[in-house]
Amino acid sequence: MDSLTQIVLGAAVGEVVLGKKVGNKAMLYGAIAGTIPDLDTFASYFTDTVTALEIHRGFTHSIFFSVVFAPIFGWLVSRYEKLDNFKNWSWLFFWGFITHPLLDAHTTWGTQLFWPLDLRVAYKNIFVIDPLYTLPFLVCVIWAMRLPKTSARRRKINRLGIILSSSYLVITLILKAYTYQKFTAALDEQEVNYTSVETKPSAFNSVLWTANVDTPNAYLIGHYSIFDTQPISFASYPKQHELLGNLKEEEKVQQLLKITQGWYTVTQKENQIFINDLRFGLLGFQPTENRFAFSFELIKTPTGLKVKEVEKNRTQAKQLLSELGNRIKGN
Repeated sequence: MDSLTQIVLGAAVGEVVLGKKVGNKAMLYGAIAGTIPDLDTFASYFTDTVTALEIHRGFTHSIFFSVVFAPIFGWLVSRYEKLDNFKNWSWLFFWGFITHPLLDAHTTWGTQLFWPLDLRVAYKNIFVIDPLYTLPFLVCVIWAMRLPKTSARRRKINRLGIILSSSYLVITLILKAYTYQKFTAALDEQEVNYTSVETKPSAFNSVLWTANVDTPNAYLIGHYSIFDTQPISFASYPKQHELLGNLKEEEKVQQLLKITQGWYTVTQKENQIFINDLRFGLLGFQPTENRFAFSFELIKTPTGLKVKEVEKNRTQAKQLLSELGNRIKGN
């Protein structure tokens, strides 16, 4: 999830663990703990694009990291803050660390919760930024923060924020199951021969859902809003994996294909090859849309193959938001 959401979650968890004893400092250190796992994003400044993607939500988002580093941070804070002991500060950091990847596991990217095992947990039931999850939670945390640390009302309001946000997660899981049934029913009705279907919410909401459908020679992408009245239609995107040719043997290409978990197409534009990660959808909702949220250009250089992520611009973002708002309303 986005940084603000993780800060809010960390602050709420910190309040549960130590709020009654140390007040707002529990929220402060909880917010810090909720942010620390995402420091792995700084890898992009020290390594190549593909390796940075591989590192993200890996080691720092694991149970191992939470268990090993919580006592270290707990000890460091206990040396500075004399308000409570090492054990309790360690518990605060453990819960701040572990709830971060547990929440991230609900997104499309997922987390390597069981690192070093090569297994990424991804339930794909919430977008990385979802105001309906974050804003009520944020209001409750700020409200609780303004009350005395000994106030029973403070603890109730903080718990309310946790209950509201957790309940919303449950609702998104129910919506995922419901929309999955809608997509598969539409595929069966249209007599589509497919091997697998993956569904996920579109940006910033849990009303409009997207399905990626694996067929022998192409991937189909369809959208369904719970306000739709017309049948679901699917756009076809040829896999064209053969366009990679010998490039498929390149180490960086193999790394990237592994990251996509097999959900990718290959396109060629002006003799340049692009790998498109289907898991994160398109930059629009028109039937003819062919711009992907994550696309990577393969560039041959004298020193070897370079992988460069295709940049997105503000015009594309504004267009996407406009189309998203209209599509959420139904077809």
